[in-house]
Amino acid sequence: MLTETIKVACSNCNLRELCMPMGFDQTEMQKLDEVVATRIKVKQGSNLFSHGDPFTSLYAIRTGFFKTSISTEDGREQVTGFQMAGEIVGLDGIVNDHHTCNAIALEDAEVCVMPFANVEDLSREFPVLQRHVHKMMSREIVRENSILMLLGNMRAEERLAAFLLNLVQRLHARGFSQSEFILRMSREEIGSYLGMKLETVSRTFSKFSEEGIIEVKQRYVRILNPDALKKIFNPSTC
Repeated sequence: MLTETIKVACSNCNLRELCMPMGFDQTEMQKLDEVVATRIKVKQGSNLFSHGDPFTSLYAIRTGFFKTSISTEDGREQVTGFQMAGEIVGLDGIVNDHHTCNAIALEDAEVCVMPFANVEDLSREFPVLQRHVHKMMSREIVRENSILMLLGNMRAEERLAAFLLNLVQRLHARGFSQSEFILRMSREEIGSYLGMKLETVSRTFSKFSEEGIIEVKQRYVRILNPDALKKIFNPSTC
């Protein structure tokens, strides 16, 4: 379920440094405010957009968590990413003007709607915004390459360690704890993303817990030994 809410200014948002370029003066920020059409609420389990939907906007996540996924030929869901506050979703639609994946809220969320036509118009006026859009697209390419590396070369322990380290790093950049967090996604969804069976995900969580690397209570995770987790992910650095 999507619900439109009031117009909100980027210049007053405490997440603007995460999802918008830095270095804008007051006049430029006022013009940037014009890019955002509305803010909408997305209920847990609802789609922000679906595969095949016409591409019209980019979405800056203000609160909440999302997963992006595609459907395989045999009807299974393949999770392609997890997105959180301060990140942009919808870049997949730029290629052919239609979305190529589903974006589903993992909890009640709010997103700012940025019509892509507005983004393009302002990008021509402000090269710093154009560079920012290019950086966002580049990050998507890097992320996809990282996923391919995870799926192709890493053992189950390495995959889960990399996932947990990446997640806590992104959360810390948003002012959250460096060592403890709540998983918004299920173990099955983690397995889909990492190319692991549900049983393997659960077994690997249990292994890390038994070795004193993490503490796990359902979806609550506390990293007790970050150095050990880093060593699992990249032994050559330790």
